[in-house]
Amino acid sequence: MTSAVSAPSVARAGGRSDERADLSAWLAVAAGTLGAFMATLDISIVNSSLPTIQGEIGASGTEGTWIATAYLVSEIIIIPMAAWLERMLGLRTFLLIAAGLFTAFSVICGVSTSLGMMIVGRVGQGFTGGAMIPTAQAIIAQRLPRSQQSVGVAAFGATAILGPVLGPLIGGWLTENISWHYAFFINVPICAVLVTLLLIGLPHEKAKLHLFGEADWKGIAGLALGLGGLTVFLEDGQREQWFDSGMIRAMFATTLIGFALLFWGQATAKRPIIKLKLLLDRQFGSVALMGVVLGIVLYGTAYAIPQFLSSVANYNALQSGKVVLLSGVPSLLMMAIVPLMLSRVDIRLAVGAGLAIMGASALMDANLTLSSSGGDFTISQLMRGVGQILGMLFLSQAVVRAVPPDDAGDASGLFNAMRNLGGSFALAGISILQEQRTWLHSRRIEESLNANGPAVQDFVGGLSRQLGDTSTALRILGQQVQGQAAIMAYNDIFWIMGLGTLAALPLVLFLKPLPKDAEPAMVH
Repeated sequence: MTSAVSAPSVARAGGRSDERADLSAWLAVAAGTLGAFMATLDISIVNSSLPTIQGEIGASGTEGTWIATAYLVSEIIIIPMAAWLERMLGLRTFLLIAAGLFTAFSVICGVSTSLGMMIVGRVGQGFTGGAMIPTAQAIIAQRLPRSQQSVGVAAFGATAILGPVLGPLIGGWLTENISWHYAFFINVPICAVLVTLLLIGLPHEKAKLHLFGEADWKGIAGLALGLGGLTVFLEDGQREQWFDSGMIRAMFATTLIGFALLFWGQATAKRPIIKLKLLLDRQFGSVALMGVVLGIVLYGTAYAIPQFLSSVANYNALQSGKVVLLSGVPSLLMMAIVPLMLSRVDIRLAVGAGLAIMGASALMDANLTLSSSGGDFTISQLMRGVGQILGMLFLSQAVVRAVPPDDAGDASGLFNAMRNLGGSFALAGISILQEQRTWLHSRRIEESLNANGPAVQDFVGGLSRQLGDTSTALRILGQQVQGQAAIMAYNDIFWIMGLGTLAALPLVLFLKPLPKDAEPAMVH
């Protein structure tokens, strides 16, 4: 249901290849690109400033993952609905509503004083921001002729890469120099510009409200309940002792009901919200699974690295944002050779290399110590940027080539959902692993320390003489044990992401080479 348009079909939409777009068309493209940039920026804008936000709204470290997860899960639900909402409301009206609501929810996030209020704002941001991503592709497809398609594709590609990597940097700078609240308030002037461009660049279309009844409401409700319930189940299960908690049992039941409704919609709806049967295709199923893996690594590392730098290396939000930004440098440099790569490089080789590089970069980060700092992530972040462009670029082409043309939009929506689902799993998994593995490693370290052993006695005795207090010395020893356990937990997280990525490598064998004369297809 989302836009996934190959160059030939775009040419038909835009007219003859010798036509030139007028000013209003370029303003419309600028509006779509700006909206998509704002939406992708807000996926990660809280990552580097999350410790500060958690402290001010009274959220624990594990509860703080909700601030990032809520946005991703909401995007999964809205992106497949975007094409239907666009047809029903008209493109300009739909985008104006989305931009207005996105601004309102951004303000709610900015004035939040509790975790619940923040989650409501982030869910609203995800719903409305996610709607602006596929519509940006639709604008390029509808308003630009074939001869100028490459400019629109390049602008959208840069947006998709720049948004997530600039988010932590911008959020970190605002947090350190003004306040974390402005990481959300910054959307207000951006949305004002966006609304102006939309009013000038896009014509008004009459709403087709009769399409309201054609939606797959069972599937929509199932997607919301299933993913929402699953997210709560995974995020809070460890903290609530899993099925010992009535809330967790209720969330498990909600998840089952939600997915039952989703599959009911698959069987009965004329046009399901997400066409899950596409996963049965061997090639597309492989592409979707690799999308999950890439989502885990992309969103998982972008979340874990700032958390590590904040808690262990005492980095502030801006310093953490600069480290995350490194992964965007090679991606932007490689965008210039994208058309050449697509026509010359075998998709299996490119995707395989991308997965291998991303897996290797995660394994490089699995050797952290208490003295590790941002500089220890430099090489792995640069490698991750190369792996990201190879993996995501070629997989995005495989999405629309693996299915019939009529299913390209549904395939794009499903691929996006799978990638975001991978990110949601990553954030939930990091929360669980941090708590479980830190506890496990701290117990093991404590078991290895003999209270009557000479090494422990000498350490505590030396500190006691320096501090003049045995209890303080014992507290410092306990802090060092916890610090080492936390480092070992982070190493486990990166190790699991690295090995999981490498384990997906055999899936590239199911991919088919791209046609040599095919032009790039747009898919976010």
